[in-house]
Amino acid sequence: MALTKKQPRSKFYELLQGQVHNEFNASQQYIALAVWFDNEDLPQLAKHFYKQAKEERNHAMAIVQYMMDTDHHVEIPGTGEVRNDFSDVAELVQLALDQEKEVAADIKTLAKAARSEDDYQGEQFMQWFLKEQVEEVAQMETLAKIVRRSNGNLFDVEAFLYRESVGDGGEDAMMPPVAGGVI
Repeated sequence: MALTKKQPRSKFYELLQGQVHNEFNASQQYIALAVWFDNEDLPQLAKHFYKQAKEERNHAMAIVQYMMDTDHHVEIPGTGEVRNDFSDVAELVQLALDQEKEVAADIKTLAKAARSEDDYQGEQFMQWFLKEQVEEVAQMETLAKIVRRSNGNLFDVEAFLYRESVGDGGEDAMMPPVAGGVI
């Protein structure tokens, strides 16, 4: 029996595989932030970042599901380095904002790759992620502003998060299917 030679994956699918790693790494980084806030007795900030960690995990698993649905091999990667040591709240929120901006750039690169390869399904799949990153960056920019305006009064930040809905909570009905289901 002859083995069929597997066609090389497109740049888009190679980037998708890399994005699975990026999303899982973002999830782990958000857990580290949430644990730091939890340890500092800042329950609303902790809750916010635990929720963000679940969202990023769900994003990774949505990409995994798409790759499986399109008959592409998926490898579940380990995650990269996660930062755990911080000196103040503004530093943590800035790290989260920078991370979201980096993911937004990655998503744009993925959308461009799909378009340049005439992968219409891939391009359509990326549309939800493009929209999601606008919301993610805006939410972190808002939180960064609130932290700056609080002038170190973290009770104001906690009250803001308790009172206001920041982000969609990961409950977007238009989100692509998630392997194993949304958590």
